[in-house]
Amino acid sequence: MTYEENVDRGEVEPELIVRIGGGDDDEKGRGDYVKLRECPGEAEESEPSSSSPKGLWCLWYWVRLVLLFMCLGLLAGVFIKWVGPFLMDTEVIPMINWETKTFSPPVLAILVFASVALFPTILLPSSPSMWVAGMTFGYGYGFLLIISAAAIGISLPYFISYLFYHKIQGWLEKYPKRASILRSAGEGNWFHQFRAVALIRISPFPYIIYNYCAVATNVKYGPYLLGSLAGMVPEAFVAIYTGILIRTLADASHEHHGLSAPQIIFTVVGFALAVATTIFFTVYAKKQLKELQKEDEPLLQ
Repeated sequence: MTYEENVDRGEVEPELIVRIGGGDDDEKGRGDYVKLRECPGEAEESEPSSSSPKGLWCLWYWVRLVLLFMCLGLLAGVFIKWVGPFLMDTEVIPMINWETKTFSPPVLAILVFASVALFPTILLPSSPSMWVAGMTFGYGYGFLLIISAAAIGISLPYFISYLFYHKIQGWLEKYPKRASILRSAGEGNWFHQFRAVALIRISPFPYIIYNYCAVATNVKYGPYLLGSLAGMVPEAFVAIYTGILIRTLADASHEHHGLSAPQIIFTVVGFALAVATTIFFTVYAKKQLKELQKEDEPLLQ
């Protein structure tokens, strides 16, 4: 290693000389040499500039957020002004009129009960039936109808899955990451299983698939049933509210008059609360499931 003096600035710069040559002893000293010198200018350019203002990034973030909300507001206005009334006049109102003219309330209650009880078994969503329960029977009778039918809808797949126990076990082994959350529901005491099943129901995990996977996790039927019903309570109320909201908007569109100020406030506040409740329970359930999964990792190993 040698040093070279910089005449202009009166500094001494380190200079590293590396020999590149063969390994023969008789050719020692005749190899090529390459000089490696650190360039101060390049070192300075490689460092990130600390003088760039971070406030610009923060400002750009808020600008994008405002633009996003403006676009969402514009889309909502277009939907309320043109798309919503069009769908109400062409789809929703004819369906409601056909439903009320064709079926009496007792017959409609039987149809809703049967669909909520049987659709999960054949892997079909039952949310539209819950909306009909909200439109026709309101919160009280609608909730009792949905919960009683859901008890059958989550029990049938549980007992049917005993026929495919080994196949479901093989499926869970192929996806160990997702299966670890489901397996945590089968560990611990009765309350632990009840809590885990309720959280899985609230979380975004497809509950129709879980109906068939629960047996393979060795969860007992008692905590499975009660935990499932407890986890479905927020979904049931949101579905009933959605049906009531659809009926209110359909009546207003059919009678060709707008909603009054109290109705608009109630609708907006109710919709916001429904969305906020859904988000809150979903985030809470995902967080609790992660903590539950960490607690059960020693048991699952």
